[in-house]
Amino acid sequence: MKKLLALALAAGMVFSMTACGNNNSDTADQGNTAGDTSSAEAETGTSDGDSDLAYIKDKGTLTVGVTNFEPMDYQDEDGNWIGFDADMAALFAESLGVEVEFVEIDWDNKILELDSKTIDCAWNGMTLTPEVTSSMDCTNAYCNNSQVVVLPADIADQYQDTESLADLSFAVEAGSAGEAAASDNGLNYTSVDSQASALMEVSAGTSDAAIIDLLMAEAMVGEGTSYDSLTAGMTLVDEEYGVGFRKGSDLVDQLNSFFAEKYADGTMTEIAAKYGIEGSIVAQ
Repeated sequence: MKKLLALALAAGMVFSMTACGNNNSDTADQGNTAGDTSSAEAETGTSDGDSDLAYIKDKGTLTVGVTNFEPMDYQDEDGNWIGFDADMAALFAESLGVEVEFVEIDWDNKILELDSKTIDCAWNGMTLTPEVTSSMDCTNAYCNNSQVVVLPADIADQYQDTESLADLSFAVEAGSAGEAAASDNGLNYTSVDSQASALMEVSAGTSDAAIIDLLMAEAMVGEGTSYDSLTAGMTLVDEEYGVGFRKGSDLVDQLNSFFAEKYADGTMTEIAAKYGIEGSIVAQ
């Protein structure tokens, strides 16, 4: 009887030790898993902790999304990007200690390009529309503009109000304020890849008119330009330009401070005068 009792007690002790050993092992495994997760987070970082300023300084470049849009962003005979926005972007990059890189994008995809980090900012005479300001973090306005109707000069006097535009076919840049103006006014339009292409459509006669930025119209149509038979007609909407960054970007404050500094020391006005838009600059 005593032998049976001793065997039972021994078996119980073995079971108890085995169970305790299993519990400790499980706890240790859980602890190791948690440690591995922390290490992974430390290596990859999280989006909440990202700094755009640190990101561009690490890669050494500020990548700017643009289109061919004189006088804001366009290429000279050597293929270098120039214009008011291009010159200001180059100076801003220099102030941050990085190089500037211009990437020509489909303007309709600018938000996707930003979020995927193909570009670091959209800086191309960008109108501060509700869609833009809800999808990006934007700077203060730095330039006034408007959307205007461009059409052959010899018929411009026939189109002085929105009602008279109803029978015209328009070319507009996809994703632009010009496209929004055409849509808002119920006009018949075709979307093309750039404002420059919209002007070509009118010049070729495949569209009756275009809706583009006033600043571009002043530089691109009329006497002494490549489109001397075209003219800027009625204004559809007034607007302001800003620069767009990814949501939460700390580069917005950096650029607002840069704008204020360059407006105060006259640099912004000097560059604007170089491209004939000094009257449109917004005080910073």
